[in-house]
Amino acid sequence: MRTFGLILVGCWLAFMGSWWIVARLFRSSEANRMRSRLLSRAGRKSAQSSDKAGPALIAAEDKRTGQLILRLLARLELRGRLQSLLEQAGLKWHVGRLIHACLACFLVVFAILWYGVPALRRVAPLAAGAMGALPLAYVRRRRGRRLRKFEEQFPESLEFVSRSMRAGHAFSVSLDMLHKEFQEPLAGEFRRTFDEHNLGLPLESALQKLAVRVPLMDMQFFVSAVLLQKRTGGNLAELLDKLAYVIRERFKLRGRLRAVSAHGRMTTMALSMIPLAVAGLMFFANREYVTFFFTDETGRLMLGAAVCLQAVGYFVMRKIVSIEV
Repeated sequence: MRTFGLILVGCWLAFMGSWWIVARLFRSSEANRMRSRLLSRAGRKSAQSSDKAGPALIAAEDKRTGQLILRLLARLELRGRLQSLLEQAGLKWHVGRLIHACLACFLVVFAILWYGVPALRRVAPLAAGAMGALPLAYVRRRRGRRLRKFEEQFPESLEFVSRSMRAGHAFSVSLDMLHKEFQEPLAGEFRRTFDEHNLGLPLESALQKLAVRVPLMDMQFFVSAVLLQKRTGGNLAELLDKLAYVIRERFKLRGRLRAVSAHGRMTTMALSMIPLAVAGLMFFANREYVTFFFTDETGRLMLGAAVCLQAVGYFVMRKIVSIEV
């Protein structure tokens, strides 16, 4: 049985490697064929200019990458959500690559636990499922860090746009200046918005797409204020200054709440780590007492129930001490 599992994992890895090589070959051959066709039509001058051309402005996703997985995700209405999640995380991954990474982590951990540690075969699917969700958890963590960094830069960027408009610059020009004066991720998002508007997309649509890529309440207020000012008129610079002031005051209130709830967060971590510490001490002090939870059927059921209850308690305590502002 172990040999069969190793053969299965090896076949999957060989299939993925051969698929990657064949896809690269087909992609390069298609690019060469298209290049030769363009050169034959355009002549020598266009050929020289095409050699000096820069990269494409928009890189579309390769539809041949994991067609079966992408079709399944499209039917489940998950492909758009995963693509939006990757964009919000600032990762240049394809949806197929994310799914393949999750599947690879699941198979590797399952094979190690099922054939390497026979005593843990009953928990192998759960552990493999948790490790299979690790790439998705990494993407969500990158998304959270990127949005928090964007939120920290946002008030200063609003004041910068307000000052540039008072100096006589147009609103779209102020968006372009943000790319030069600020760092990522704020600079890249506003640069993309300016490029979309500069290439012909209406300003309303470009700002609405920005609000989708940056799902923050402050960004919703900003987009609504700009669109409302464009339709009804008013002093946009003053409105942006007031919005920046409100955002900074909300940051101060959030800091006070975090200071007040610090004791609750420390209590949550302490109560969650005590069972693990006691289990580690008992493993060295009385190993037979601890191995009961892994070797006996009743012990495994008790261990699974304890882990589930501990996880529920942790999330409940985290929910209590987390206060949204």
